[in-house]
Amino acid sequence: MRKILIFSIAYYPLVGGAEVAVKEITNRLPALGWDMITLRLDKKLLKFEKVGNINIYRVSGPKLFFPITACIKATQLHKKNKYDAIWSIMAAYAGFAALFFKLSHPKIPFLLTLQEGDSEEHILKRVGIFYPLWKKIFGKADYIQAISSYLADFGKKYGAKCPVDVIPNGVDVYKFQNPNDKLQINFKLPNDKLLITTSRLVKKNAIDDAIKALQYLPGNIKFLILGTGPLESKLKLQTTNYKLQTRTKFLGYIDHSEIPKYLAIADIFIRPSLSEGMGNSFIEAMAAGIPVIATSVGGIPDFLKDGETGLFCEVHNPQSISEKVKILLENQELRNKIIINAKEMAVKNYDWDLIAEKMKNIFEKLCVS
Repeated sequence: MRKILIFSIAYYPLVGGAEVAVKEITNRLPALGWDMITLRLDKKLLKFEKVGNINIYRVSGPKLFFPITACIKATQLHKKNKYDAIWSIMAAYAGFAALFFKLSHPKIPFLLTLQEGDSEEHILKRVGIFYPLWKKIFGKADYIQAISSYLADFGKKYGAKCPVDVIPNGVDVYKFQNPNDKLQINFKLPNDKLLITTSRLVKKNAIDDAIKALQYLPGNIKFLILGTGPLESKLKLQTTNYKLQTRTKFLGYIDHSEIPKYLAIADIFIRPSLSEGMGNSFIEAMAAGIPVIATSVGGIPDFLKDGETGLFCEVHNPQSISEKVKILLENQELRNKIIINAKEMAVKNYDWDLIAEKMKNIFEKLCVS
């Protein structure tokens, strides 16, 4: 059995798009042996456990030291397990850990996955004085998988010399088209129209712009917000200041398995992002039959074609958001066309079985190189 060691700064029960992707892919490739080194972000988390098909090893300490502690742990595990390849989830803390391991084990193939959602400016600012070392992550990778064309170009720009393939994150199409039960929510009255977002409450997702857009829309249009983040208190205060408390509802963290039920009662999905590596949530909404409003940034244009699979709004323009909402609520012909096209695209291009098969091909190439 071929053995793969994964470096990831976080993993279940802490869940984002990258964590979902790793779990969905590894669950579909049981013929490979999977180990992971991740950070023990909470003392309640076990130092070792098996999640799905992955043996999880959690190392303690500050996030800043993760590249070192993870590399040390990887070296110890490699003596016992003799890994056939390593896999880094993003070119950040995990990327540095994989780089350090690669430098001391140059013959072991290194796959880098680019899942970055922050803007290029933000990434470079965070990298700071470590920029020359950070660029080596791209230069030392033997293969790069990017979840969007935008991130593929990003990898090439910063030093990738290896093959770079665009393989997006996927969606469990059946689950999002067939929620396991119907949701009853008092927030949505019979004549209401419901906007929804499933988003981290951080600056790049611009949920504040979506809230402001409600000012330009009729009172029966409400906004359901699933997710948590550092801006939660500020966004709640914003709804109070704009007197929109009765039209917005913050549900906080919702387990990923429960999200299809919420999408099923919504009329429009919206996230007016400032930056986006790809955005799993958009594809999930499309699979669920919810028309999407988004901005033309980052990896979003890979799947959202304006007027065909969704509508583009302008960046930082709440009035533009409101205009697109009105179009989708008033033009039933266009709405239906977008829903049908987006669903077909999600099934054809973003099913996890298809994505896992493409990833399997990469690992086969790496392990025989």
